[in-house]
Amino acid sequence: MPSYNIPLPFKGGARGGLRSRRLDASGAALRHDGGGLATLATHPLTPPLKGRGVLFFLLLALLFLAVPAFAQTFPPLTGRVVDAAKLLSPEQEAGLTAKLEQLEKQSGRQMVVATVPSLEDQPIEDYGYRLGRAWGIGDKKANDGLLLLIAPNERKVRIEVGYGLEPIVTDALSSVIIQRQILPRFRDGDMAGGIAAGADALVELLQLPPDQAEARAQKIVADDRKQQEGGVPVALIFWIVVLLFIVGSSIASRFGGGRRYRGGSGPIVLWGPGWGGGGDDHWGGGSGGGWGGGGGGFSGGGGSFGGGGSSGSW
Repeated sequence: MPSYNIPLPFKGGARGGLRSRRLDASGAALRHDGGGLATLATHPLTPPLKGRGVLFFLLLALLFLAVPAFAQTFPPLTGRVVDAAKLLSPEQEAGLTAKLEQLEKQSGRQMVVATVPSLEDQPIEDYGYRLGRAWGIGDKKANDGLLLLIAPNERKVRIEVGYGLEPIVTDALSSVIIQRQILPRFRDGDMAGGIAAGADALVELLQLPPDQAEARAQKIVADDRKQQEGGVPVALIFWIVVLLFIVGSSIASRFGGGRRYRGGSGPIVLWGPGWGGGGDDHWGGGSGGGWGGGGGGFSGGGGSFGGGGSSGSW
């Protein structure tokens, strides 16, 4: 077994001072004690960089694992509508762009509608969060940006909300808009209609002053919750009343002896709540697409996102 001469402090005999200790390959320290050599202790010969080397390789491995997230590429922010998945016609894109431009002029809030051909194997929540931050949607101080993201190949949609808009566009409200306005149209194959309906609902809310917008958002969520909890819908009550009226009139005409009158204006058409109005009870009419052309250059204002919002699939 090889050994090494290493000067180490050693007190012994009358001299004291330093003597040379002999260490074998296993790190056993040997010294003279009277006669022969005797093993006193072991001092592992660990190179100083051995521990650091292991740590370095661990950090390097973690870095390689994290590369896909950092290397993720996003489409460039070319305008308020980035239709990378080609879901909108030029006229529809121009009309939606004009409406979002008007929203920013009126309220100072930035909203972007984006369609992407792929989420690059990322959950839409992570993709939307990173995309919103990469584009810097919204004012840097107010963080009042909003992103409507659609991924048709993965059949996913998300509303990503900037920090400053979270009191208005809450997670619950985002879910209501997705479930009531967007997804029904997507399931029918009307992608442009779903995008327009979702954008209209958000724009209508964001045009209001903060206090009014918060109150309206809370009412929309509360009404939706009541309906889901089993409250009797207004439309059902209406049609029950109509049915009772028809049945009562039929019985009266069969057994009664009164006169019968025939109107000359044809049948009477009755529309119940939510029928024939062109939209949900809480929202304005649909976007007819007659807004004119969109604005010119556009860039984000440095806004940030914290992961608020909601997602859905169809």
